[in-house]
Amino acid sequence: MLDHEERFLFREEIINLGNALADVNALDNVEDLLAEVTTSPRFDSDVFTLERSLQVMLGGRAGSTLVGLLTVDREVFEEIGEMGLSPEVHERIVGWRARFGLAIDNALNFLNNPDGIQGHNFGTQVNHAEAGTTLQGRLTLVRYNNEPQFFIADADVLLSMAADMMERLGEHLAPEMLDAELVTRLREAVDLVARRTSSRG
Repeated sequence: MLDHEERFLFREEIINLGNALADVNALDNVEDLLAEVTTSPRFDSDVFTLERSLQVMLGGRAGSTLVGLLTVDREVFEEIGEMGLSPEVHERIVGWRARFGLAIDNALNFLNNPDGIQGHNFGTQVNHAEAGTTLQGRLTLVRYNNEPQFFIADADVLLSMAADMMERLGEHLAPEMLDAELVTRLREAVDLVARRTSSRG
């Protein structure tokens, strides 16, 4: 949590941000900008200009503070509830943090670290339990701090995530964004899943 001096400075910055966002039009403009940047095909590079754009819209201190609030640790973020923001401004900031915060934070971490994401590895395993056998996948990412982080889930969970990602990314794709070989791999992977599961139907 914040010490007394940090809390005082934080409160001053939050009050300044609240004043800059007092106009409903300002709230709408900021939300439009956040949505535009985080759905951009060039998001990782565009997010570098986000803070500058917010500074132009809201003022230097307010623009910097808003990016900080969207990406700061939860304990610090939760203190804005005690800072006297108007309910509408507070509600918007909470919503923006949930909607955009993690994506912005990840992109900034990626861009600010020249190592970025080192790579990934995916393996499969069969889990034997009383209910029967379950196919699982293990996704391992080597991230910014060079420490591996892994996620294990049943095949249907991982494939559901894959379908969600393909659907959401597909909405924003243009012909030049993917090479033909990758599209072929995706098509062949879907065909493989269909063949292997067709006996169920």
